[in-house]
Amino acid sequence: MKAPKSFRLHIGIFGRRNVGKSSVLNALTRQDVSIVSDVAGTTTDPVEKPMELLPVGPVLFIDTAGIDDAGALGEQRIRKTMAVFDRTDLGLIVSTGNDWGSFEEKILQELKDRNIPAIVVFNKSDICRPDSCLLNNFSAEKIPFAETSAISGAGILSLRQVILETVPDDFINRPGILSDLVGPGEMAVLVVPIDKEAPKGRLILPQVQSIRDLLDGDSFCMVTKERELREALSRLNKPPKLVVTDSQVFLKVAADTPPEIPLTGFSILFARYQGDLQEMVRGAMTISKLKTGDKVLIAEACSHHPIGEDVGTVKIPRWLTQYVGGKLQIDNLRGHDFPDNISEYKLIIHCGACTWNRREMLSRIMKARQAGVPITNYGLTIAYSLGIFERALQPFPSALEIYRTSLQQ
Repeated sequence: MKAPKSFRLHIGIFGRRNVGKSSVLNALTRQDVSIVSDVAGTTTDPVEKPMELLPVGPVLFIDTAGIDDAGALGEQRIRKTMAVFDRTDLGLIVSTGNDWGSFEEKILQELKDRNIPAIVVFNKSDICRPDSCLLNNFSAEKIPFAETSAISGAGILSLRQVILETVPDDFINRPGILSDLVGPGEMAVLVVPIDKEAPKGRLILPQVQSIRDLLDGDSFCMVTKERELREALSRLNKPPKLVVTDSQVFLKVAADTPPEIPLTGFSILFARYQGDLQEMVRGAMTISKLKTGDKVLIAEACSHHPIGEDVGTVKIPRWLTQYVGGKLQIDNLRGHDFPDNISEYKLIIHCGACTWNRREMLSRIMKARQAGVPITNYGLTIAYSLGIFERALQPFPSALEIYRTSLQQ
């Protein structure tokens, strides 16, 4: 089975038109992934290529259109390319020996501002090599670089090695989803409703990833539906360390789980795993300040077609309306697109982003922070709206302290 995108190191390839970005990608992957032409602007939309880059593991290369593109169509291409920054874990800036200038410096600065490690790739080195003073400056600033000729393959192995040496440490040593909350030899009970939205014959991604994380952590795992939870718990001769539920059945699971057993939701686990739990806890607490007519943005990473009582388009709006006591203006958004102006919203509510890499979710949190708009996620919103927020934060002491401190202010 292919590794999901959320597990892959996202490597964005940036640069001017016709510097050989697509040729570098094809050489790295040893496949004709991107169309190569002498005509500037051949690459239009970002081209993705998943592959294994040992010993790192699964990666996703993203070849982008030249950011120096021109015209109305060029502006659209640039907008698509700029969006790739939001999900880039490692950036390759492709240039040629005599072309490095203010344009490339802007790309480098964009990556620096986002704390994204960057590698400079001087392509077509068989035609023109970069100035030694420029290379000395990169060395002094500890910016890794490589010289390549993508057509002949020269320098590609060296570039691969530089990529391996520049992989962010937080990607290599990323904490688990919930294994640290459970511990080796201990039990977690996962509550998985089987309803119209459950994919036929399989579990949804956060559930599968949670099970695997528990196995990797040498923990035990019991999986049950919400109707069987009480019976399942009664059969255990030792209480589980944690109960995790789909947020949509929070109330029933909270009622059937003894108060001494920590309880949370899959979505809240992913607020920590994919984003910033403390920031999203603060965002959820602004629900108490919402008023009739306020604008709320509900954003979902997946682009699936809503079915029946969809959580993002039906259930959360209903629960929020009941909590606020009046109708809100709710906009729904799916996929990678995000509004340029989000300042009009009083709150952004995001899904768990299980299909994305963490960088893209953090980028959205950063944009919300810059715009002064609170952001939270589905599970935290549901728990707060239903009055079980403190119970759902029980496994996370630092997040729980934020909530309790706010109550005292």
